[in-house]
Amino acid sequence: MFPQPNRGKSSLFSGSIPTSQKQRRYPLKGIFWKSQGTIKYLLFLSCLVISITNLNPAAAHKVEVAGDVGGTLHIEPNDNPRAGEASQAWFALTRRGGKVIPLSQCNCQLAVYAEPYAAGEPPLLEPRLEPVAAERYQGIPGAEVVFPKPGIYELQLNGKPVSGARFKPFEFKFEVTVAGGSTQNTRNLRDVNGDLAEGESQKLPTWAIALPILGFIGILVVVLRSMRGSGE
Repeated sequence: MFPQPNRGKSSLFSGSIPTSQKQRRYPLKGIFWKSQGTIKYLLFLSCLVISITNLNPAAAHKVEVAGDVGGTLHIEPNDNPRAGEASQAWFALTRRGGKVIPLSQCNCQLAVYAEPYAAGEPPLLEPRLEPVAAERYQGIPGAEVVFPKPGIYELQLNGKPVSGARFKPFEFKFEVTVAGGSTQNTRNLRDVNGDLAEGESQKLPTWAIALPILGFIGILVVVLRSMRGSGE
């Protein structure tokens, strides 16, 4: 005798809908979820570009690492020094692990060079370092610097541990861009690098901020139209 077919099982499968029929019944379901994911991704990129382009490139602290010592440079006001005006520079020195190195534990010297400069050339300035309190740091090296002209400078900070301090000798080189002073005619004033200073502000122009935003909006519109066309 031949085995009887399983009628219950066949009736169960006969009531199910084939995968191909499901896909025909909901053709836009996959496109809908994909389009949502793409839109969210594009919106995220747009917000990221807006936040980056609105930042002043000179407003971020400069960080260097040498051996077991890290150094952070900040120049008042707002890391945007101007020629002919006194600027307060301070250096947050920390050992590996985050312990602060005060000036009392460091034999530090600061030298300022106008770029470009030749090896062995004497520094343009050698400001005297004094202990200062800045942000959450106490007693760190600081100095008042007056940059004579607009241009690019290099601040070199050399340090050795005094007796009892434990860290390796270090040398940090920070590049600093100096804008024209508020009382100077920067259009015709040559900077220390031999180039013409075009303006006083280091901020991005308005068109440089608007172009990336408009570009992402245009991409978003094109993607949405292509998705609508594929859905139809």
